[in-house]
Amino acid sequence: MKALQKIDAPAPGGSPVEARERLVLALDFPDGDQALRLVDQLEGACQWFKVGLELYLAAGNAVVRSLKERGFSVFLDLKLHDIPNTVAGAVRSAASLGVDLLTVHALGGPAMLQAASEAAASNSTAPQLLAVTVLTSIDQLQLAAMGVSDTPFELALRLAKMASESGIGGFVCSPEEAAAMRAALPGAVLVTPGIRPTGTSAGDQKRIATPAAAIAAGANYLVVGRPIIAANEPREAALEIASGR
Repeated sequence: MKALQKIDAPAPGGSPVEARERLVLALDFPDGDQALRLVDQLEGACQWFKVGLELYLAAGNAVVRSLKERGFSVFLDLKLHDIPNTVAGAVRSAASLGVDLLTVHALGGPAMLQAASEAAASNSTAPQLLAVTVLTSIDQLQLAAMGVSDTPFELALRLAKMASESGIGGFVCSPEEAAAMRAALPGAVLVTPGIRPTGTSAGDQKRIATPAAAIAAGANYLVVGRPIIAANEPREAALEIASGR
């Protein structure tokens, strides 16, 4: 597996290099050309870009390759959740693309997670795997509707511990769980979506925090989409968010 430099969570106001390396911009676009136009507008404000289901299904491996050719780090957020053999094969396919981060669903269970971990460990170019715990759009009412009595906090921490025991070294969690997850799994790579600067709309996210709060809680990487994509000046918005403000 390729070595991923884990960025220690610096205090707000860190250097521009630290800032641009901890911000992950979610390229939530319906086509590759539109996504790459925004990438070009950012002019070095961001090193990491997330390719999720919407963009990947529209543009496929071509957009991943374009980002890698430009020298960027790619977070492929496909939230793999299938039988162990299928997920292991998908990890190997992602490794051939050179992506740096790849998500699997912790709810896939220990056997699936272990198969993914073993597939990554056997490949020197495999991405760092991140187990998705509880989506930031999920709250207590939605868990109850699914028959889950745990709070989102309790479930996220339990799933992270299970995934860690299955060989997964990184986790996607909301900022609300980041501090407890950092304490329980001190060596983990923590990626937090649900980042909203003060005064911006939460949208469909339920468990959110400001950039500064997420960094203080122990997040290594901040995933941000709409507050940058919808900004009048995307580059300035990216720089402000990455600096922890």
